[in-house]
Amino acid sequence: METALTKLVGVRHPIVQTGMGWVAGPRLVSATANAGALGILASATMTTEQLGRAVREVKSRTEEPFGVNLRADASDARERVRIIIDEGVRVASFALAPSRELIAELKDAGVVVIPSIGARRHAEKVAAWGADAVIVQGGEGGGHTGEVATTVLLPQVVDAVGIPVIAAGGFHDGRGLVAALAYGAAGVAMGTRFLLTSDSTVPDAVKAKYLEATVKDITVTTAVDGLPHRMLRTELVASLEGAGRLGALARAVRRAAGFRKISGLTWPQLVRDGLAMKHGKDLTWSQVLLAANTPMLLRASMVEGRTDLGVMASGQVAGLIEDLPSCEELINRVLTEAAHVLATLPTAAG
Repeated sequence: METALTKLVGVRHPIVQTGMGWVAGPRLVSATANAGALGILASATMTTEQLGRAVREVKSRTEEPFGVNLRADASDARERVRIIIDEGVRVASFALAPSRELIAELKDAGVVVIPSIGARRHAEKVAAWGADAVIVQGGEGGGHTGEVATTVLLPQVVDAVGIPVIAAGGFHDGRGLVAALAYGAAGVAMGTRFLLTSDSTVPDAVKAKYLEATVKDITVTTAVDGLPHRMLRTELVASLEGAGRLGALARAVRRAAGFRKISGLTWPQLVRDGLAMKHGKDLTWSQVLLAANTPMLLRASMVEGRTDLGVMASGQVAGLIEDLPSCEELINRVLTEAAHVLATLPTAAG
């Protein structure tokens, strides 16, 4: 299935595996790439040294194109960009809009730039700055997300920009791919669906929690870090939502103390990191501490398997997923179903 996305990045299929922190490592990315889709390596939870090693590991596992996801507001963003350029990575994606200068530096080196956006105006801005494509995530998507549904946001952005648009938020099968193409997208990006594959390194106990979830078990909360965050509803999330300011602060301090030992950060560093993530929001002190700890809260689940201590970012589609195929099986299934749906659509004459 050839689209503007496959032509742009050189993959066989118009499917993207998103850069999920602690999840999208070399094994998942290379499995996705070898199956003909675009795998995105998550770098926000890596040091620059770890990023370099991870990129080289992916390259040792596949000769297919892949990408790296970056935080545009990271203090070492330019160092990470240099690693991408020096290692010959095909795609750079961003969770926040990169600057005009970063886009230009990457494009001058032949790297395809694909920011993720959640609003039409953000798509227009990065397109004007030279981005090659955009990933548009609607409110159904996991992690930090907005209020506008994909079915409303996607056509807005398709009509507003002249670059390929990749649809994210609510996609997990061939029917969704066909629907996205009908809206004018050049492909789909999926996170939760790739998390729930046999190639994902997420612990089995955590995958079981996702597979048990219904659509009503997935919620959007601001209790974790002050920003809308879609995740599985757990006892931790419920306790944060139900706590008063003093109770939330006490819990945050206790958890921060535990995660500080794991991360090696000092208290001042935790607070600074939390404040840096405010993005102009009016956060309580408990939210500041949890904002600094959010990567560690995710690590507790996605790496350590501690569903009682961590949070589990999740798209709404988790409530529809029932199995753990390999990346190759998943992508073949999506394409087979998409072909069947296209073949059985009624014609204008019919």
